[in-house]
Amino acid sequence: MQLAINLLTLVLVVLALFLGLLILLQLPKKEAGINAAFGAESTAAIFGASSGTALTQLTRYVATGFLALCLVIAVMTSRQSASRSEKILKAATTPSATATVPAANPLGGVQPAPALPTPAPATPAPAAPTTPVPTTPKP
Repeated sequence: MQLAINLLTLVLVVLALFLGLLILLQLPKKEAGINAAFGAESTAAIFGASSGTALTQLTRYVATGFLALCLVIAVMTSRQSASRSEKILKAATTPSATATVPAANPLGGVQPAPALPTPAPATPAPAAPTTPVPTTPKP
């Protein structure tokens, strides 16, 4: 499936370049002014006077193919990612056999878990002084 997506993506890139070329070759609606001064007439000289309609139709077909190919690649990619996520979800929900096996002691038997250290008993905080603090008279 990934190979087909990669090949269709390559075809899509070629179509995009070809579509850009076709758009640049289009004859403008008005062939007057600065366009004629910088070579707008060269398209008519190379492809003939009626090349505007043939190029327009070819541009429509290539653009339709480009959009259709974009949709096909999007559908194929979404189906592929959905199948991948289903596989990941299935693998995550089934318990693994290696996860339930406890670590073995090299001498044989199961190795016990290390004991947690016991905390030292807390010492009480010193009590507050019981004698009242002398106050200074106000002037």
